[in-house]
Amino acid sequence: MTRAAQSRILVGRLFHESHAFSPFVTRASEFAVTRGAGLLEEARTSGTTLGGIVRQLDRLGARVMPSVSVSAPPSGLVDHAFYQSIKNELIDAAIAATPDALALELHGAMGTTVLPDVEGDLLTALRSAVGPDVFIGVGLDLHAHLTPAMLAAADFFIACKANPHSDVVECGEKVAAGVMSALEGTFDPVSTLLKVLMTLPGAMETTGGPLQTLHEEARAFAASNPLIWDISLYNVYRALDDVDMGQAVCIVTNGDEPSAARIADRLARAFWDRRHQFKDDLLEVEAALDRVARERERERFVLADMGDRVLAGAPGDSNAILQATLAHPAPLKAAIPLTDSETVAAAQSAGVGAVLDLAVGGKLTPGFAPLAVSARVARLTDGNFRMRGPYRGGEWTALGPCAVLDIGGRISLLVTSKPGFTHDPEAFESNGIPLVAQDFIVVKSGYHFELNFKDLATPLLVRSPGIGYYTKGLATWKRGRFWPEHDVENAPFIGPQIFDRQARVTSGAGHDRK
Repeated sequence: MTRAAQSRILVGRLFHESHAFSPFVTRASEFAVTRGAGLLEEARTSGTTLGGIVRQLDRLGARVMPSVSVSAPPSGLVDHAFYQSIKNELIDAAIAATPDALALELHGAMGTTVLPDVEGDLLTALRSAVGPDVFIGVGLDLHAHLTPAMLAAADFFIACKANPHSDVVECGEKVAAGVMSALEGTFDPVSTLLKVLMTLPGAMETTGGPLQTLHEEARAFAASNPLIWDISLYNVYRALDDVDMGQAVCIVTNGDEPSAARIADRLARAFWDRRHQFKDDLLEVEAALDRVARERERERFVLADMGDRVLAGAPGDSNAILQATLAHPAPLKAAIPLTDSETVAAAQSAGVGAVLDLAVGGKLTPGFAPLAVSARVARLTDGNFRMRGPYRGGEWTALGPCAVLDIGGRISLLVTSKPGFTHDPEAFESNGIPLVAQDFIVVKSGYHFELNFKDLATPLLVRSPGIGYYTKGLATWKRGRFWPEHDVENAPFIGPQIFDRQARVTSGAGHDRK
């Protein structure tokens, strides 16, 4: 049996995309936390990067050792005390396990009320705890903010390559394979990082537009050079406010490969040269409803509430589409989610069957206002459900206590106590809302819902108000300086920087390649 097949691999996850401009703090109660055997049981059936890591390590014969898995829907900055507790738990687990390697799923865009670079802080602490010889491989979301602190502490990072994230399991499998190859002695990762200091206003899908072309170019470069193990393109999550944020190219090679810097430079400059192509073609709310009205006899639709996307960190309390639906001349049938704990409490107090005059939504996001409706309480639930997937399929998640309100016999308003994952059909059907009875369904997601609603409804991206979609001038960055919000024409590039195991062990940092 090989050394790698006998290896002790500690696995874990800390996954959150933190919106620095949300008025709310994400506290411990918002997170799903699993440990020990429960972590492994869930991972072995889940459509996540951690799931890919665990299943691949199983196949390769490693001894998989669980630490803790912590995940929540995107939302405001995380309570720092909660992060500190999870950080300490991970460190204690790493020290107690004495592993040969760590294989982790992190998001890469997590911030706390104190700290903008959680992943850099966490990995630095883990490296200090386990020492220089324990290998650390990490799978990230492609919206990660990849920092020098992260690269100085871990041995390699790779991201999923698709948005919607259809390849997160494959990302985890590659992380596990890379860790095992490194322990076998056949893989010596060297990372080359180059950044472009800008955000992108839209066109974030990789199935078309400029990102499809860039990923095709990256794959061609990787295929032409056998020393290139991975090329990840990071489209930074713009609502995380940190220094040196921007689009990043990170190339991982097996050993030193000077051409990696030239390739990273070409891909980064392609980002810059094509920056004006990154725009979404969104429908106005009324136009989307008009299309539903015209075509509802032939197909069902799912509308992405782009401005109020919980999957981009918004609170999910927008009632804009609900208001437009009520005002539309066609009697459209719809399922619409909305975050409003006060309304849930009122429905619980009144009970199923009660008819109430309510002011729904608009209580969380600055600039929004509640909407007056008359509704019947159709159902009350605990809001817990297992996602169908494929994106995050198999995972349990929670919307908090929920109330389903019937408005006019045609609108099922799914009122949740907290922001949650509505990109999955089970968010509705677990609450007794049949999708087949709707002309359209609203989701608080911009891209991932397309995977989970495939063959169920036709997707429409809707221009709606809120903090979940980029609008120039909407927020004020304290640390970030990038296009198009700021003038960075004179110095948009950082790097390339090279991070390799030997340099990390001896100096703890990357070095510039001139």
